Amino acid sequence: MFMNRVLVAWFLVLGGAAFAGEAVPEGPDLGTPATPDQITGWDIGIPPDGSGLPKGSGTAKAGAAVYAAKCASCHGEAGEGRSADELAGGVGSLASENPTQTVGSYWPHATTLFDYVRRSMPPQAPFSLSADETYAVCAFILYLNKVTGADDELNAASLPKIKMPNRDGFIPIYRKGDH
Repeated sequence: MFMNRVLVAWFLVLGGAAFAGEAVPEGPDLGTPATPDQITGWDIGIPPDGSGLPKGSGTAKAGAAVYAAKCASCHGEAGEGRSADELAGGVGSLASENPTQTVGSYWPHATTLFDYVRRSMPPQAPFSLSADETYAVCAFILYLNKVTGADDELNAASLPKIKMPNRDGFIPIYRKGDH
């Protein structure tokens, strides 16, 4: 009953505005359309092919210090997990009775790791890591998963070339140029 009264009142207001010659809004009118430059600035996603990766580099050795300072309190010193998910281990466990989804066992692309760390970590300060710190943390996490070596340098050229252990465990739907 109350809802019917609200609807009737709403229609009267709109009808009254139309009779008075006032324009009735056609949409939410939330602002001006984004310019192409604004859209480009916000389009920071990194697809599997690595297009859009920023300049910078890092190794697991450099990443160990950043990880200890900004990641270990939640993910554990060796990626074993604490208040946040495990990051290392579990390779080969996905088909078992106790699957463990980690970066090494589950994630199909190393570029996805970079994208996720850059956008989301640490959770209290996303986007706070520099490109070099992000490459280094990713290198350390991949090192913990025995995907890369301690001295392997990650950068925009090398990161997309990494073959993750579960890369073939997914049905690819991404095609180059689809982003």
